[in-house]
Amino acid sequence: MRSDGEVLGRLNPIELSVPWWPETRDLLAALRERFGLDAVVLRLLAASTPRPEPGADLTYAVELVGTLPPSLPLEPFDGIALEEDPLRMPWARPGGVHADVAWADRELARLGYRRTGPAEQIRSWNLSLLLRMPTSAGGVWLKHVPPFMRHEAAVISLLREMGADVPVPLAADTFGRTLLEEVPGEDTYDPDETLTNRMVESLVALQQRAVPRVGPLLATGCPNWSAENFLHDIVDLTTRGDVCAGLNASERASLDRLMAELPLRFEALHECGLPETLVHGDFHPGNHRYDGDRLVLLDWGDSGVGHPLLDMTAFLDRVPSGRLGRVTAGWITGWKNAYPSANVSRAAELIRPLGAMRQVLIYQGFLDGIEASERVYHREDPVSWRRRAIGPS
Repeated sequence: MRSDGEVLGRLNPIELSVPWWPETRDLLAALRERFGLDAVVLRLLAASTPRPEPGADLTYAVELVGTLPPSLPLEPFDGIALEEDPLRMPWARPGGVHADVAWADRELARLGYRRTGPAEQIRSWNLSLLLRMPTSAGGVWLKHVPPFMRHEAAVISLLREMGADVPVPLAADTFGRTLLEEVPGEDTYDPDETLTNRMVESLVALQQRAVPRVGPLLATGCPNWSAENFLHDIVDLTTRGDVCAGLNASERASLDRLMAELPLRFEALHECGLPETLVHGDFHPGNHRYDGDRLVLLDWGDSGVGHPLLDMTAFLDRVPSGRLGRVTAGWITGWKNAYPSANVSRAAELIRPLGAMRQVLIYQGFLDGIEASERVYHREDPVSWRRRAIGPS
């Protein structure tokens, strides 16, 4: 389509090897190489599978950049509606990416930076737009996030003040756009055990430094997962018919039992003696960037304030079973060293269903805040994490 929304047609399928649906670089490179077409990806329109997986047939809306190449083999576009969705993200609308680049150019000029090449789109999906922009001062990332993640830039700035190894923010606005210095290295989805332990040690140390900064953290607008707020949110969520639809009688009974014992579980967790502090919210190996020396923790859009062991849930879910006991022990030791009187092992046991229910809250929040065609990314996550919370039925 054009930047005014005019639909030009569709191209025949292109086979790509990249299995991660939000990644855009290979698709845009293929459009340039095969058709001479410069474009940006706006959003996912349809997928042939109910969840992200390799081998799926995907349909994307892309916006033409520049002029339409001659003899482009376009077919009439039909079969998928392009109606307006009130939850559509700004960058997923025609002209949205161009507007973000224009904003970034103004901010770069204010900083005294000069862009030295075209902006490269790296990712586009319901949770973020990510572009890389080469400048006279080095690479810069432009990131745009949804309304429910707009506290990210303020959290990163506060963490930089605390000396945390997080991306360096250069500029931000109130609409969820941030300019960040590019972080060198690679995303570490498959770290060895030494690097895995370093990730945990770094987070635990940062959370301990953040204990006295809970007030400023909450002032950023990040979620408050203190026991009272967390319990209220979980109860509110589990009374929604759409959220609990599909539960069989056994699962419903298990969920009811969990909900009934939550107040006592929160009380017991408090008695274990660990303070509420910073929670990354999406702490897993792939959200780290590593260049062989520096280890940087990325993506703070899910961050909040709550029990520090809430971050164990997503991270340990991705640790190979052979390392799980050692990584967990290191995590517990890190907190025990700082709080010798705390019963950290007991807290780690008590937190398990709570961590899973926090994941339900997060993913259901995504589904409530994004347009229908992109819910495929998260549709099954609340059910999956709810089952982990209640255990075998």
